[in-house]
Amino acid sequence: MTSSRARGVVAAGHPGTAEAGAAVLRSGGNAIDAAVAAMAMACVCEPVLASPGGGGFAMVRTAATGELSLIDFFPHTPKRRHHSRLNGDGGVREILTDFGTALQAFLIGPATTATPGFAAGIAALQRTGASWSLADIFEQARAAALAGVAVTEFQNRLFHVVAPILTSTDSARRLFAPTGALLEPGDTLHNPGLAEVFDALAAEDGSWIDGPVGKAVLDHQRDHGHLRDDDLTDYRAEIREPLSITAGDATVHLNPLPAAGGVLIAHSLHHMASTEAGDIARAFRLTAGARSEAKGDVAALSPVTLRQKGTTHVSVIDAEGNACAVTVSNGEGNGDLIEPYGFMLNNILGEEDVNPAGTDAWPPDTRLSSMMCPTIIEHDDGSLVALGSGGSNRIRTAMAQVIGRRCLDRAELHEAVYAPRLHVEGEHLDFEDFFGPEVAAELTDVFPDHLAWPERNMFYGGVHAAALNADGGFVGAGDPRRAGHAIVVE
Repeated sequence: MTSSRARGVVAAGHPGTAEAGAAVLRSGGNAIDAAVAAMAMACVCEPVLASPGGGGFAMVRTAATGELSLIDFFPHTPKRRHHSRLNGDGGVREILTDFGTALQAFLIGPATTATPGFAAGIAALQRTGASWSLADIFEQARAAALAGVAVTEFQNRLFHVVAPILTSTDSARRLFAPTGALLEPGDTLHNPGLAEVFDALAAEDGSWIDGPVGKAVLDHQRDHGHLRDDDLTDYRAEIREPLSITAGDATVHLNPLPAAGGVLIAHSLHHMASTEAGDIARAFRLTAGARSEAKGDVAALSPVTLRQKGTTHVSVIDAEGNACAVTVSNGEGNGDLIEPYGFMLNNILGEEDVNPAGTDAWPPDTRLSSMMCPTIIEHDDGSLVALGSGGSNRIRTAMAQVIGRRCLDRAELHEAVYAPRLHVEGEHLDFEDFFGPEVAAELTDVFPDHLAWPERNMFYGGVHAAALNADGGFVGAGDPRRAGHAIVVE
């Protein structure tokens, strides 16, 4: 979608999420207002991927100063381990989810929850440059939570992937399977409890720590979880300087350490001789090798790197040149709804990469690493791009390919997002089989261990991107791999 005379552009993972941001731009709000509105709506429309019980990252560009900052509001490990809350007493439960290619075990339950940062992220964004009150920003999400939203095909697909989580407790079943079966496409998901969360956030300037929502979180954690009052009160969203690199005619601003995604994307772009599939694959192989052997810049990565399965993204740019890219995750959700508020806390401590030695092995009082990488690109001609992706470990390769095509080739936004993708993990290659027979033959010759995918698939991430061109025109691209949707606001 493109326009040369507009108020801005929003790209997101759901039509309702994108429309919430677009409505704010339409009514005179700025990019940060719109991004926060979309974040709230994502909790309503994309409940597997976004939740007040999770966290994420935001890359923000302020037009008035040209300054960029990265807001880290990712989950933080509890200050103390309560060992009596571990395996055997209901604190941790193992479930199996079906991702299509294989069954995968996950840990859920109260003891898998790290300190959520979602509310602190909203408060930090508000301070960074929002022009509206939170009550006004949340108006659409609040109304949608009360009225209900129609379940889309993509959301239904996610429901079925994590069905054992969404049906693991009575509270979760009442929301996601009120008649005994999971809600199907076209069914209405009613979640009025979220409206109360938005009211609490608006009344308390982005914090629910001291109110009834915070009390409900602590009540949930008291018997079988690790979080206590000081975990919530001491949590802070961290403002970090972006990792900025040059690529082609642009400066690319990436998520810095302790996050993993930005360093890995920068490494791949540095070694990407061109955007030909073979050169991309070779760059990814070098990055995978550096990661496994801890070489160069990659050696600075935290040994704890997550693979979030439940992740979504919002990109917004307004007519003034303010830009905001926000990626959020709830892990897969810990299975227990915080009642009566209609959201799950994260199960980040149940991710195997956090706990390779077991559920009691996470480092206490530590900001966890992530592959998520909301990004802003500034081209030399004054054009801007805000982008980001879900996709677990494929975030780094999805983002590197889109950034490379945009910056090295100056590809149009849609071309950069829709182009076929590949992913290298060790010596294994996955690729969308749309490169043509000659390129496919070259790839499979270099990577005997490979899998050719016959369709564009959510496995390869979902890069939702917004652009302000040098002539003042806007372009949005929602990645079809994850049912993305883009709106240019006239």
